[in-house]
Amino acid sequence: MFFWIVTALSRGQKHIAFAVCDAVVVPVALTTAVVLTRGGTPWPDDLSLFARHAVLLTLFAIGLGRWLGITRLRLNAYDVRGIARTAIYAAVLGGAGAVISWALGRLQPVGEHVMFALLLLVMSVSWRVALRHVTQQIYLNAEDSLRVLIYGAGTTGQQIVAALRHDSSIRPIAFVDDNPTLQSQVIAGLRVHAPSSIPSLIAARRIDRVVLAMPSISKTSLARITQRLRNIGCEAHALPSFAALVGEGEFRNASAPVAINALLGRHRLERELPEIQHTYAQRHILVSGAGGSIGSELCRQLVTSNPGCLVLVDHSELALYAIDKELRALAPDLKVVPVLGSILNDALMREVMVDHGVQVVLHAAAYKHLPMVEQNALAGLQNNVLGTKTLAEAARFAGVDRFILVSTDKAVRPTNVMGASKRLAELVIQDLAARTDGTRFSMVRFGNVMGSSGSVIPLFEEQIAQGGPVTVTDPNVTRFFMTISEAVRLVLLAGTFARGGDVFVLDMGKPVPIQKLATQMIEGAGYTVKSTDTPHGDIEIVYTGLRPGEKLHEELLISSDMLTTPHSKILRAQESYLSEFEVATALKDLRQAIDTRDPAGARAVIARWVESATLDTPAQKTVI
Repeated sequence: MFFWIVTALSRGQKHIAFAVCDAVVVPVALTTAVVLTRGGTPWPDDLSLFARHAVLLTLFAIGLGRWLGITRLRLNAYDVRGIARTAIYAAVLGGAGAVISWALGRLQPVGEHVMFALLLLVMSVSWRVALRHVTQQIYLNAEDSLRVLIYGAGTTGQQIVAALRHDSSIRPIAFVDDNPTLQSQVIAGLRVHAPSSIPSLIAARRIDRVVLAMPSISKTSLARITQRLRNIGCEAHALPSFAALVGEGEFRNASAPVAINALLGRHRLERELPEIQHTYAQRHILVSGAGGSIGSELCRQLVTSNPGCLVLVDHSELALYAIDKELRALAPDLKVVPVLGSILNDALMREVMVDHGVQVVLHAAAYKHLPMVEQNALAGLQNNVLGTKTLAEAARFAGVDRFILVSTDKAVRPTNVMGASKRLAELVIQDLAARTDGTRFSMVRFGNVMGSSGSVIPLFEEQIAQGGPVTVTDPNVTRFFMTISEAVRLVLLAGTFARGGDVFVLDMGKPVPIQKLATQMIEGAGYTVKSTDTPHGDIEIVYTGLRPGEKLHEELLISSDMLTTPHSKILRAQESYLSEFEVATALKDLRQAIDTRDPAGARAVIARWVESATLDTPAQKTVI
């Protein structure tokens, strides 16, 4: 109730309330001053004269407080400067009291006016400090406040606590520090605990996040602490020192790029998604395309679920080496099995799944760069369609419990080979789901992820760094965007909802105009856009025209039939699919086109079997 009252008041209503409080304090301070200077006499001899004095002084105080801005001072910003302004207010009122007393013929000793000014200062400051404390407690005890634990009770940690206390939505709860001499002490009003107390603190104090305030710690130690915190189910965020934020005494270059998350309005999920740990804990999991942007993030987040074994499949030696090395550093005790090979190798995929007892397959391997697949249609179809078929059949042969295909919004009414290949892959999975009892096949469809290979955002960053121009295909083109971390978390969560044949669609928010994104990225980097209206700008935006097979606007649904799931950001689509005979015919014709190196035949397969597919004629000869 108190939270509702505080938040319901407008700024004007709060100013009036502060003015009323100041008005009440003036006669109280005046009466107290009279009592104290007269040695305990409760009232002056002429009570009516005293009352007129108090009324006139109160009216003057209201006007003076408004003129000095005392009533407009925000409580959470009331600091030394606010106290100094209040002192001026009290001193002026003390002098005004003497003048009013003389004008009324009520001559009083100077000590009474000095005492009044001092009492007024103490009382005015005291009620503000007390109300600030009460208001902070009301805000911080609200149900939606974020409760954080500060790891590191040094200078940076204390500065963070001081800064967070000005934010009503975040509540620092306690410190944790490795230094035994600091443990059990109270610093900045918070008790310091040992790291071993973190699990009990999280449970007892309802901690939502741990902030790592140790800027001088090594990256290895930081990664070890972060991993330990994730294993106990709490988010961890590392912060640099305040000196590092301004470049060791010099302000950071203002032209540094603004975070893409802020430009696009995407926010990472603030709390661990439910059920993920339970579903993937101690499971033997295979991730295809483990070295790619989506696959590698899947691996990183799976590590926090404490799987029994993680099998990494990738045909890129360098990418596989990088993710294998990273995971071994993150979780030295986890069994990680790197498999260098193609998902088209049926014998290898079956052998790997059987030998390592794979229970869950996350299929992220795909050729996804639209223009590249458009010019290499046969390779794209072979990898994305036949590779999916091979991997899924191996999963069914090995008795895998769950198979989750990572799909794309470009599979909806595709106008390019890449999107069509992913829709064919979806149809293959839907067919297997319809005639398989043991393995639950499902797929998750979403749009662009920020920072992935082939994404427009790294391209814009590179072009801006080179001084431009920034290339946009069309002024009206839009795309869906999501952070890699958010997309992967939702993919893992969607896998826990799978019943077989599900087509999950992630809530991507509103589509983003690419022209607007380019403009924001240019301005976020500290430059201006060069155009006909601003000919002296720094970087020009050049429109190149839509590439072969590229849409103006992407879609996430083939039909409008949607079902909800236990999570608001995951929907279940109800879409038609091919029969077993139709899928077999499509795959037979596709294999024949690939074997005979016939791109036109492959496109004919797409035109026949992929609903609403409208492939453009390639602008240049397809590479075979």
